[in-house]
Amino acid sequence: MLAGSLVLVTLADTAVLAQTVGSAEATTAAIVTLTGSLRDANGLPLELAAVGVEGQPGGANTTSEGTFTLQVRVPAAGQSVVLVVRRLGYLTLRQTLRLPADAVRPLRLTMRLDTKALGGVRVFGRSDQADTREQVSVTRIDPRSAKEIPSPFGDFNAILKTLPGVVSNNELSSTYNVRGGNYDENLVYVNGFEIYRPFLVTSAQQEGLSFINPDLVKQVEFSSGGWQPKYGDKLASVLSVDYKTPEKFAASLTGSLVGGAAHAEARSANGRVSYLAGVRYKNAQYVLSSLRQQQGGYNPTFYDAQAFVNIGLGKKEDMQRTTLGLLGVIAHNDYRFSPETGQATFSTGTNQFTRVFIGYEGRERMEFDTYQTGLNLKHDFSSNLQMELLGSALISRESEFRDVEAAYTFAEINRDPTSPDFNQAVRQRDIGSQFKHSRNFLTARIFTAETRGRWTPGGNHTVRWGAKVGREKISDTLDEYSFADSADFVPDARRLRLRSDLSLLSTRSQGFIQDTWALDSLRTFTYGARAHYWTTNGQLVISPRVQFSQISRRHPNRSFKAAVGVYYQPPFYRELRDQQTVRLGVQQASLNPELRAQKSYHFIVGKEINFQQFGRPFKLSTEAYFKHMTDVVPYDVDNVRLRYFAKNNARAYAAGFDARVSGEFVKGSESWFSLGVLTTQENLAGDSTTLRDANGRATGREAKEYIRRPQDQRLNVGIFFQDHLPNNPSVRGYVNIVYGTGLPFSPPSEPDLRGTNALERSYKRVDLGFSKVVGLKNNNAPKAHFYSFESLWLGLEILNVLAANNVAGYSYLQDVNGVTYSVPSYLSQRVVNLRLIARF
Repeated sequence: MLAGSLVLVTLADTAVLAQTVGSAEATTAAIVTLTGSLRDANGLPLELAAVGVEGQPGGANTTSEGTFTLQVRVPAAGQSVVLVVRRLGYLTLRQTLRLPADAVRPLRLTMRLDTKALGGVRVFGRSDQADTREQVSVTRIDPRSAKEIPSPFGDFNAILKTLPGVVSNNELSSTYNVRGGNYDENLVYVNGFEIYRPFLVTSAQQEGLSFINPDLVKQVEFSSGGWQPKYGDKLASVLSVDYKTPEKFAASLTGSLVGGAAHAEARSANGRVSYLAGVRYKNAQYVLSSLRQQQGGYNPTFYDAQAFVNIGLGKKEDMQRTTLGLLGVIAHNDYRFSPETGQATFSTGTNQFTRVFIGYEGRERMEFDTYQTGLNLKHDFSSNLQMELLGSALISRESEFRDVEAAYTFAEINRDPTSPDFNQAVRQRDIGSQFKHSRNFLTARIFTAETRGRWTPGGNHTVRWGAKVGREKISDTLDEYSFADSADFVPDARRLRLRSDLSLLSTRSQGFIQDTWALDSLRTFTYGARAHYWTTNGQLVISPRVQFSQISRRHPNRSFKAAVGVYYQPPFYRELRDQQTVRLGVQQASLNPELRAQKSYHFIVGKEINFQQFGRPFKLSTEAYFKHMTDVVPYDVDNVRLRYFAKNNARAYAAGFDARVSGEFVKGSESWFSLGVLTTQENLAGDSTTLRDANGRATGREAKEYIRRPQDQRLNVGIFFQDHLPNNPSVRGYVNIVYGTGLPFSPPSEPDLRGTNALERSYKRVDLGFSKVVGLKNNNAPKAHFYSFESLWLGLEILNVLAANNVAGYSYLQDVNGVTYSVPSYLSQRVVNLRLIARF
């Protein structure tokens, strides 16, 4: 509907333009043909803009590629003509031309947003919507929702967890899993630069801020599978984020009980240079103090600073033909914790309820420092040929210090509600202790250079290609020692020493080519392939990928999509590290340089329906998918650390169905409901289980078939709902609901239980938010300063309203008899948070 409205407006503009510029009398002057292209400040083509010449009748509209052709009368010698371009939401462009000289080469025009005319309303052209409808499993996300959704830390990734197929059972973590994959299988791009996360993070409490700063975001696209060859080599998902190119000065300040943020953006007076900068600070002490498992002195502080500068290098009349973009990021995570006490109540197979009391001595400290920079040089050689060069550098320095001793006792719980000691410990037993020592250091240096191009040889083909080379240097020193004591002595079986000094120096070479072929106005076919070569294992992989989309001729509001492709994930450092080798009583980590890339075949079919309900637009998206995986590297999950087997000894599959309905359930506020149904299983070569008789005695071994993978969450529901007072939209309410069935946890010392539901616990969480926007700008009064306040956003959040006891993972303790107890590690309880956002 919006696209249709835009067509009517721009055609009307053309008519008005032809009438208002006057109707020159016909003359015998020569006629020349003007051609050119029209783009916005980001270099994207502008469709359906009205192009005409003052004083002459007629006009033209730009195509979906932003090109136009216009017949113009040549004026008398020495006179010039004025070309006028208009488009809804943009400042009118007027350019003086001397004909016929200026008609020799195609014109390259750039329009700037009319921020006053927009008034804060987002306008999408037809090309924006068509691009999403042509791609499989792609969701476009409103950045404002990511800023306003209630969550513990205001993290950008909180909005992703409400999408179909996306799973995250830990609100303290910014990680997420998609369609049965793990977080290492997700690609993240910001302005075309690939983003990495720290390597040594072991628990969600240690995580800082996610890389993406929501104050700087212009648009977000998320693909949960079957993406085009232009995106890289992973197995699960792609998150592509573009930062803004400002048109005027704006700024904001954000404050809450867990931190704050500030950002500023502006453009120079001549329009050549724009900048965008933001800083964030997070202190998670307030939220972490609600954890039931461990009490102590938390001092976790995290901050980062990001800046993006865009410079037009072209001539004054065409300064956006060549642009230089600079991205710089500094992030510091400092997690300090001195545990004191802890307790947890849980059920066991022999006792209905058991409570463990823990006393601690020692402390932990983890530091993660990341520095990343990127440079992007773009040039438009013509209206249908664009090229760009990208270079990036990443340095990550990480350290992990730990000296913690935990002494614990078990007690049975009185569950008789008539007893005065109900829910109290009635018998204490089984004293034990654990000690953990770590001195781990890791340094990663990653440098990349890349070139990409876009060519539109005809009206129905768009060809993209690219080549990338990267150099990786990683050094990793591990020194860990732990023991368990439950009888005043420590047997060798309960001692673990891990030492290693590892390094990896390698080169990756990648490339892709793809063609998007518009068969007609309703059908689009995208095909292409990627290639990836890694010097460490010497493996070259080729990934062909195909997508097809069709809009129904009888029902233009319906579209059908299908995708088939081969997706590889060449190993990174973490998959290579094997900790199973034991030498002289010390577990020696090593790297497996022969590890091959994991391989996945994606098969996806989907349907999208745009419809009107209650007089407002809605969209229903449904998809079914199947992924067949070979050369799989199995792994276990320990809180948020993945422990890989460093072997290609498994095959696996994932199958499921995703659905999402979004729209204005309340007028003026977009909400959505997501549903994901999934099953993912794997079969390890040579894996077996113990057979036992009726008395529990082992009688032999039996080969295992397919078992559940660590991310096998059968059902996942996500809801984000917004509402406002009927006559006062400045007062809003938000509801964020996430529910997921249990994951297959199992003790690492009991491989027979791997992939079972022995410790399965569902995840359920409801967060509420309320906000009030106070306008401080008087539109009738002259603006006193460029930094004058425009509005205040005041928010109240009630997190985990149901006070659900969600489980992040388990700690495994042993008593004197060698019995292992799985003690749950609970997540945050009910927390109230206040937030304030001031906009300038």
